Amino acid sequence: MPRHAEQSEFPSRLHDRYGPAALVTGASDGIGLAFARRLAEAGFDLVLVARRETVLAEIARDLRGRHGIDVQVLAADLSDGEQARRVAEVASDRDVRLLVAAAGFGTSGPFVDGDLAAELDMIDVNCRALTQVTHAFARRFVERGRGGIILMSSLVAFQGVPRAANYAATKAFVQTLAEGLHAELRPRGVDVLASAPGPVMTGFGQRAAMRIASGQTPDEVAAGSLRALGRRATVRPGFLAKALETALKPLPRAGRVRMMGRVMVGMTAR
Repeated sequence: MPRHAEQSEFPSRLHDRYGPAALVTGASDGIGLAFARRLAEAGFDLVLVARRETVLAEIARDLRGRHGIDVQVLAADLSDGEQARRVAEVASDRDVRLLVAAAGFGTSGPFVDGDLAAELDMIDVNCRALTQVTHAFARRFVERGRGGIILMSSLVAFQGVPRAANYAATKAFVQTLAEGLHAELRPRGVDVLASAPGPVMTGFGQRAAMRIASGQTPDEVAAGSLRALGRRATVRPGFLAKALETALKPLPRAGRVRMMGRVMVGMTAR
């Protein structure tokens, strides 16, 4: 199919296969917000989840006005197990058939110098809450025989990363979970995708104390991921992610660890 034809049929294919509604975590900014906007353009009703209720409410008003869709806002801190459970319960009372788990954050610097509470919070958000929400929606999708799940992996998921060791470990968990679920759930009508971008120009770098001088846009990541859903198990969305994968692929795993360590030194130098 020609590229322009694929792009024109993309929104309708997406909605026909995974509509009428989608839930997006981490929807207040960055990649999560880009997913919300793309899905709104495709006609999805939305459930938007993030910590900042005021920001979510403003986004919801804008998307309703632009696209005439129904948008529900759910303020939740996914590092709190009880709040993550409330998000999971949305599966029982909304016709959500697409889950985009974009919530997450990172830390950087030597692991032994880091704040343990922050490292454990990151595991809670990036791994435990993601698993909790994914389990609830996957069960619901299997019962219906149809659904889609996008889990945000990363370029750092494929090897250890000095100065971002715990963050890379959480993304390795997400990548492995998505790969397993892709094979497990596809025969039951549910598509699962790991999206593994490279550096992205969002507020992530500031929170993680990383300097990201150049990178992909959140919209590139969202568009590439949605286009790949149902067609493969893992996508490196955008040119930069593919270029970085190509550069790292010939190296043995230990070589990739050393290379990523040098990159992180440059990104985290104070």
